[in-house]
Amino acid sequence: MENISGEGAAVVEDDPVEVRRAKRQALIDAGGNPYGHAFEYTHHIREIDEAYGALPDGEATEDAVAVCGRIIAKRIQGKVSFLTLRDATGEIQLFCRINALGDEAYGELKDLDVGDWVGVFGTVMRTRRGQLSVAVERFELLSKSLRPLPEKFHGLADKEIRYRQRYVDLIANPEVKDTFEKRFKIIAACRRYMDELGFFEVETPFLHGIIGGANAKPFITHFNALDRDYYLRIATELPLKRLLVGGFEKVYEIGRQFRNEGMDPYHNPEFTTMEAYQAFTDLEGMKRLTQGFVQAAALAACGTLDVTYQGQEVHLGGPWRSATMIELIEEQVGRHVGFDMERDELAQLARDHGVPAIDGAWGKGRIIAELFEAVAEEKLIQPTFVCEHPLEVSPLARKKPGQPEVTERFELFICGHEYANAFNELNDPVDQAERFRAQVAAKDMGDDEAMGYDADYIRALEYGMPPAGGVGIGIDRLVMLLTDSESIRDVLLFPHMRDEA
Repeated sequence: MENISGEGAAVVEDDPVEVRRAKRQALIDAGGNPYGHAFEYTHHIREIDEAYGALPDGEATEDAVAVCGRIIAKRIQGKVSFLTLRDATGEIQLFCRINALGDEAYGELKDLDVGDWVGVFGTVMRTRRGQLSVAVERFELLSKSLRPLPEKFHGLADKEIRYRQRYVDLIANPEVKDTFEKRFKIIAACRRYMDELGFFEVETPFLHGIIGGANAKPFITHFNALDRDYYLRIATELPLKRLLVGGFEKVYEIGRQFRNEGMDPYHNPEFTTMEAYQAFTDLEGMKRLTQGFVQAAALAACGTLDVTYQGQEVHLGGPWRSATMIELIEEQVGRHVGFDMERDELAQLARDHGVPAIDGAWGKGRIIAELFEAVAEEKLIQPTFVCEHPLEVSPLARKKPGQPEVTERFELFICGHEYANAFNELNDPVDQAERFRAQVAAKDMGDDEAMGYDADYIRALEYGMPPAGGVGIGIDRLVMLLTDSESIRDVLLFPHMRDEA
């Protein structure tokens, strides 16, 4: 039996591409159409499974159905043939007899290939061996498959091919389709959650004249009509906060961001975030929003708040821990760490704990941030809000009153990775202008991830932006967590790949 899925399947002996092309041409020469027309089906396969689950073995009905899908298995036994048909909801056996179809149609059926799309008319039955089936009375070829499908895509050692040929991956590995169905449910649940909280979903430009909203290296394109370069957005932050100035109280956007940086299991240059901004709230409000957002996604995808990620049990219910960045560093290094230390002492401590190189331009804040990454990040398995980031690495967050070296900011870490980043938003235009100038100075010194000076954003703040909290959540990483996916490429339908040789 030819098969592309299931344990114990025989080795596939599909026809080569040339033979299938010949079949295609023969159909055309005979006046047929190998790429048919619309097909009005009466049922999805899952609906037949549900409606006839209690049908006894060996019993036939006169209930007529029309189903369509792809042939994924085929077994010819003289005057009786068995095909397995798969649609978007499941699989069912096709019970095909020469007596029911006639000699000519039965010959055409035997000539079908694994991978072909067909529409089938017949009646529901269950074989003596207990297999729910459609007894085929007639069929139509809807699309001829010219390439044989692999028997077991799981067996390919090169995962690059699975990512590159996602269309085949989805055919051969039903669990891959399940992952993406969960992704769609997660995004839909997140939208419902935000909408129920009274947020408006908005759309902001993909093309930005000035790099802003994050520290990242952008993609550059040329805008012919204006004869100037633009950047694909690296964040949606600054346009969204302009809307707070304009009087919107709660806004969010789920959309693509683009960063011209490396690729690894947790990074892709094109990725999806949800960014939300709410007037008159603060970091505590953003913690509540973020926890509810993640929990809504987990319930939609998993039906539970207790999930497993790469062998680690994660409990998303209950209160989540909050701790400062410095507290978490101190837990790991076993000594006092703070801005009261000399820079050289901090730098040596960082080197002693695995920070490979200390840039001469780094201040104490950047060294502390690097030290946290080196010693504490991967230890944070259960959801943890890491608070009070150094000002040096937080150009858009408000300073903490009485502690000007740190900001009112948190990052959410789960299983050693960042999932969200939130601020008490800076709404002082004078302070923001100074920080933009510092970013420009850093860019002039060679930092290609530093922001530009956005004079229009400063002008917007000068009109007055209310106190606000904001958060950005990585959708791809959240989907990874809730589908137990090892790589970000497992949750992107079409991840970026190097060109084929």
